[in-house]
Amino acid sequence: MTYLDHAGTALFPQSLLDGYVKDLSENVYGNPHSQSVVSRLTHETVEHIRYRILQHFNATAEEYTVIFTAGSTAGLKLVAEIFPWTQTSAQSTGSRFCYLTDNHTSAIGIRGITKTINVSSVPVKPEDMILSDNHQQCNHHHPMHLFCYPAQSNFSGTKYPLSWIEEIKKGKLLPTDTPGCWLVLLDAASYVCTSPLDLSVYQPDFVTISFYKIFGFPTGLGALIVANQVAPLLKKNYFGGGTAAAYLAGEDFYMPRESLSDRYEDGTISFLDIISLKHGFDTLDRLTGGMEVIRKHTHTLASYTYSVLSALHYPNGTPVIHIYCDTEVRTLDVQGPIINFNVLDENGGIIGYSQVSKLASLHNIHFRTGCFCNIGACQKHLGISNVDVKKNLVAGHVCGDDRDVINGQPTGSIRISFGFMSNFGDARIFLKFLVECFLKRPTKQDSTKEMLLQPNPIPAKHDTKEQQDHHTNGKLPEDFCILNNHYFNNISNVNSCTCESRNIATKGTNNGTITLTSIYLYPIKSCAKFQVSQWPVTKQGLLYDRNWMIVNDNGVCISQKQEPNLCFVCPTIDLKENIMEVEAKGMDPIAIPLVDDSSVKGRICQNKVCGDRVHTYDCGDKIADWLSNFLNRKCRLIRQSSSYSRQANTHRKGSVDSSLSSLSLVNEAQYLLVNTASIFYLGQQMQLSELQNEELTQRFRANIVVSGQQSFEEENWAEVFIGGLHFKVLGKCTRCQVICIDQHTAEKTKDVFRTLSSSRDGKTTFGMYLLNASCMLYPAVLKVGSPVFFYYNQSNSTIENTQK
Repeated sequence: MTYLDHAGTALFPQSLLDGYVKDLSENVYGNPHSQSVVSRLTHETVEHIRYRILQHFNATAEEYTVIFTAGSTAGLKLVAEIFPWTQTSAQSTGSRFCYLTDNHTSAIGIRGITKTINVSSVPVKPEDMILSDNHQQCNHHHPMHLFCYPAQSNFSGTKYPLSWIEEIKKGKLLPTDTPGCWLVLLDAASYVCTSPLDLSVYQPDFVTISFYKIFGFPTGLGALIVANQVAPLLKKNYFGGGTAAAYLAGEDFYMPRESLSDRYEDGTISFLDIISLKHGFDTLDRLTGGMEVIRKHTHTLASYTYSVLSALHYPNGTPVIHIYCDTEVRTLDVQGPIINFNVLDENGGIIGYSQVSKLASLHNIHFRTGCFCNIGACQKHLGISNVDVKKNLVAGHVCGDDRDVINGQPTGSIRISFGFMSNFGDARIFLKFLVECFLKRPTKQDSTKEMLLQPNPIPAKHDTKEQQDHHTNGKLPEDFCILNNHYFNNISNVNSCTCESRNIATKGTNNGTITLTSIYLYPIKSCAKFQVSQWPVTKQGLLYDRNWMIVNDNGVCISQKQEPNLCFVCPTIDLKENIMEVEAKGMDPIAIPLVDDSSVKGRICQNKVCGDRVHTYDCGDKIADWLSNFLNRKCRLIRQSSSYSRQANTHRKGSVDSSLSSLSLVNEAQYLLVNTASIFYLGQQMQLSELQNEELTQRFRANIVVSGQQSFEEENWAEVFIGGLHFKVLGKCTRCQVICIDQHTAEKTKDVFRTLSSSRDGKTTFGMYLLNASCMLYPAVLKVGSPVFFYYNQSNSTIENTQK
C-alpha cells in the first residue's frame, strides 16, 4: 500500500511493537494508585515518561507539566472546563474565547462550553489579527481571555507563526480589541508530527498533542502540556479517583492533590499505553535521528510532489489539479508536508473526491478526503458559504460522507500528507496514478464519438427470435434451479398491483421490446449469484435475497472487497426441499434449512449494514467451520431475524416514500436493475467481446437485467412495471471496488472502474435502485421474458453506495 495520510495517523514501526511487547512480558505493571512494588514501578515509569515528553519539546518540569488525556480533543475540552472564565455582566465585559477559523472542530467546539456560561466566542481570520501599540502587562484582576490557534493547519499544512504566542500575551497582537489578559492555547497535534516544537523559545500557556499522530501507536492517548505559571488560575469542579488528597462522602469537603498532573488526571490513567511512549521515542530517535531530520525529509517530499502536481495539464492547457494553499512560498517555516487539492476534468470541472479515492484504492493508494474536521478552512478554500453548508445538510450531506459534489460545487477535497517513513517511491506512485487515470483517460467527446460510431446492439423489431436471443442472451442456462411448479402455479400477477396503472401497457412507455432478460439473487451477501427464470417477490424483495451474510470474529460483515474468494461460495435455493445448499470448489456441499430458526437458536445479535442496525442470529458451528476452512480465516454465517423489520432509506432525505419498504441485508434498496444497452456501451469503451460483456454483467451484481434500447435510459425512469409488478425507482447506484473483481476468477482488475469513471464525467454510477411500490400485493412472481414498461422522471437522486 502507498500510504499518504500521515496527518491522520502515523504508521507504527514493527520494532516499536516488539520492544513494547518485550517490556510487558518482562515486567509487571500494577495500578499506580497503590504503594506495592509493581505499582511503584508503574508510577516511576510514568513519571520518567513525563520527563521524556518535556525533553522532546525542550522544556523542563519547572516550566511545564504534562497531563495525560485521551487525545488532543480531550485536552482541548479540559482547557475549556478548567479555564478561569468570567461571565459577561453589568459589572464586567467578561472573558472572550477567540479562535482562528482555520481550527480543528475540537478546538472550535470549546464555544459549546463557553456558551453555557455566558462567555462570548469570537471567530478570527488570520488577516483580522490586530496590531496594537498599547502594549500591556497581564493583570490577573482583569478578565482572562483565551486565544486558540493551530501551529499547523490540518487542512492545508499552513504553519501559523509561533511568534504570535508572545505577541498576544504581551498585547502586541490581538484577536479582538477587548481589554484583559490573554492566554494562548496552541493546538500542536498536526504540527508535532513532522516538526520540532521548542517550548523554551515559544511558550504557550497550553499545548495539546496526540501521540498516535507521532508514533502511530498507541491510539486514544494524548497530553495537555500546561505552563506551571498559570496553574494557580485554573478551576476544577469534578474530582475523580486519584485526584484527592482528602475528601468526605458525608460532607462537602475536598482537598486536591498538590501535583498538577495528579489533580487533573481523573481516575486511573492508561498506564500501559503511556509506557509504550518510551518505546515510541526510542524508535523514532533510532530510525530518524530526530525531528529536525524528519522536518527536512518530509518537506523535500512535499515540495517535489507539489512541483509536479502544479505542472500537470491536459492537452488543452487546463490544469489537472487545483491546489488549495495560502501561499506559493513553501519553505520549512511556513508550510508543512500537506498538499490539499481537487482533481479537475479537461473542462475545468471538479471530479468528486470520492470518485478519485475509489480509483486510488484500485492502485492501493490511501489518502484522506472530505473537509478533515476543519470547516473554516474548507469554506475558505472551496468557496462554500454558510448558506451552502446548511443547504447541503438539507440535501443529505453530512460531515464524513461521500457526497462529494452538490450542484456542481465540491463539498470537500483530497489531502495527501507525508511522514517520517514516506519516501520518493510513494510520491512517484501517486503521481503516476494521476497521470494514468486522468491525463491518459479518454475525453468525454471521445467516448461520445465512439458510442455513435458503434452499431446498436439492441434487437430491432424485425429481428428473428434467434437473433433476439443472441442479442439479449435470452437463452436460459441449463443449470437453473428446478423449482416446485406448484409454488408458482398458485401465484398470479393479474392483481399484484392495486393502483390504477396496473394496466400499464396502455399507459406506460416501452420503446420497442424492452423485456426482463435475467433474474439474479444473492442469498449470502457478497457471495456468488443464483440465477433463476422466475422467482417469488415478497415485501423485502426477491425471496431469500441477501438473507444471510458472513462476518468475522468481531461480527463485522466480510465483503468481496476484503475477501474476493467469496465469489466462489455458491448458494442455491431449493424451495421443494426447503433448503439452501452451499458449494465451493474442493468442499463437500453443505445444506442449511430455509426455516427461520431465530426462536430456536436463542440469542439474537445486532450487526450493522450500511450504518443500519439489523437483528441476526448465528447459523451454527457446522457452516462456520465449513466457511472458515474454505476461506482460511475465522468467520461465521449469520441470518437476518424475521422478527426484526429494517426500513429502507430511513437515513436519506428527499427520496421516494419508502415507509412501507422493508429491507433484507442489502445495502440500500430491495432491487438493483441494470440495462444490457448500458453494459454494451461500457463494453465498447473497453473493447470487450460479447462473452466478456456477459462477465461484465456479473460484476455489477444486479437482481434485474432488462434489454433496454438506449444506454443509461434507465436513469430517467421514475417507475418501472414488469409483468404487472410495480416498482418505484429510488436512485442511481454509485459503484464501489467490487465491480473490479471478476466473479469467475476472483481476480482484481482496474479497467472496469477506470473506464466507468472516465466515460461518465468522473462519476461511477451504474444501475438503478428499485423498491416495491406501496400498491404491490403479495405473493407475486417475477418472470424472465416479461415486458418492461416505465414512466419517465425529470430528475433522479443518486444513492451513494452499491449492492454487494
